[in-house]
Amino acid sequence: YQDKSLGEKQALWRNFFIGRQITRRFGFINVKEEKRIAQEVMLNTIGFRGKGITVDSTVSKLSGGERQGVAIGRAMYFEAELIVLDEPTVALSLKEVRKVINFVHRIKEGGKACIYISHAIQDVYEVADRFVVLDRGEIVGDLRKENVSLKDVDEFLLSYAHGLKDRRE
Repeated sequence: YQDKSLGEKQALWRNFFIGRQITRRFGFINVKEEKRIAQEVMLNTIGFRGKGITVDSTVSKLSGGERQGVAIGRAMYFEAELIVLDEPTVALSLKEVRKVINFVHRIKEGGKACIYISHAIQDVYEVADRFVVLDRGEIVGDLRKENVSLKDVDEFLLSYAHGLKDRRE
């Protein structure tokens, strides 16, 4: 389970602005404005439309892919230049994996950089421009998508893993 820093029992709009509340004069939180912005981001940035999800829904009612969407939408709204996704599709259904892949497409369309850490190469191949393979913090492969197919990436990983096994024996 990869932590997305979301409060399970809190409403989406509260999760969206946690630690970055919009305030009025005298420091009072502007709930109306926070809800309006959260609703706009949910509809336009992450595409939550007609799914029974509102800004008042709690995170605990969301699927894994939808939780990823909230975290990604928050990062995009606050103009993160780099968004790091650490195993974002672990334990998700195929439908939820598709949602996450679509969120990554939105990140790219928004001109933001994304580091997608995953062992599921088939999930990330669609959105990756570059594959950097690490072993214990050391770069052991740097492949550009325009030069490799999914099969090439798989073969590189398998040959590296077999070579590593041979070196350990």
